[in-house]
Amino acid sequence: MSENASNELTVGQRFFRELTTGGTALTLLSILLAMLIGAVLIVVSDPDVQGTAAYFFSRPTDTLLAIWESASSAYSAMFAGAIIDFDAASVGDALIPLADTLTYATPLIGAGLAVALAFRAGLLNIGAQGQILIGATLAGLVGFGMDLPAVVHIGFAVLAGFLGGAIWGGIAGFIKAKTGAHEVIVTIMLNHIAALLLAYLLTTQLFRREGQAAPISPFVADSAALPRFFDGSRLHLGLFVVLLAAVYSWWLLSRSTMGFRFKAVGHNPHAATTAGISVGRSYTAVMFIGGGLAGIAGASQVLGTESYLSTSIAGELGFDAITVALLGRSSPIGTVAASLLFGALRAGAVTMQAQTGTPIDIVLVVQSLIVLFIAAPPLVRAVFRIKVRAASPMAAEVGGKAA
Repeated sequence: MSENASNELTVGQRFFRELTTGGTALTLLSILLAMLIGAVLIVVSDPDVQGTAAYFFSRPTDTLLAIWESASSAYSAMFAGAIIDFDAASVGDALIPLADTLTYATPLIGAGLAVALAFRAGLLNIGAQGQILIGATLAGLVGFGMDLPAVVHIGFAVLAGFLGGAIWGGIAGFIKAKTGAHEVIVTIMLNHIAALLLAYLLTTQLFRREGQAAPISPFVADSAALPRFFDGSRLHLGLFVVLLAAVYSWWLLSRSTMGFRFKAVGHNPHAATTAGISVGRSYTAVMFIGGGLAGIAGASQVLGTESYLSTSIAGELGFDAITVALLGRSSPIGTVAASLLFGALRAGAVTMQAQTGTPIDIVLVVQSLIVLFIAAPPLVRAVFRIKVRAASPMAAEVGGKAA
């Protein structure tokens, strides 16, 4: 295709070409391949399939039917637990699985954005876990420790969560900028410090719930609790907060001067320095903002989902956020989509295990396989026989000049 013809492609045509030959296609095929392997694992672990396999050569149809029944029932149950339950008694009950998916995805979006934003600046933010914990701690403290009007209380609590995560992330960025210490080591150590700090605070009189031996905080005040959308579900207003954070992240990276600096530093810090961009300042700023996004995720957990602080308030969110950012290819839109996928897998896995007896660990294997295939594009191309699109002469010329 000539250069002029390429320029004349419509938006739809460019989108279709990217969907079928670019990174989007590899992502979708990676998910498909992981789901197929997951189906194999479901079938192999099914006792009914194992039983019919013993007489496969005399009655092969029994084994084939058992294989189909095993895989289809497991994934049908996962769909019913993650998207919509057609057997529910009412429309509200039918949509509860979708609400559960969105509830699981809400903190993942915020934490995933924190990791993705750092990736774009060339940093490996492994500290989202600690940033979530500190954000949740400060948001919880404002939530149960202050008496304010409802709207003001929620705003102050979310802001406290943002500032807590931002300060924790900014510390890592500042150390990286001033000393050159590797951000992976610094953020991992800060994760441990945050976890131990929260564990200690929950033993103090300020944070510990009266009359409870377990290390848990008082419930956040009703005026600070993020409103839930309907009864029977934990889905709350935090979903809109993290979606607004995603919109801000997109604007930051695509439309702002600061975002341009972040991407320039991530692409080539030496060239960015030559162009007059302060690499150290960019490192500190991107970790500050990213930490704040993770802090919002922590605030959504304590103000919306759990309603109180505990040592397990963050779960494994910080580490799942790394996976989500990788799957989303470090873009805000991709991170949101990846978070929704992982939220659906987590919500559906519970129903799948309850209805079919399929081990919930298979979902964890599927998640790991998705990331593995995302990280190995040649493998996916080889499986599906996808040819690598040749670069245009102009792209090759620009690439040669850049080299």
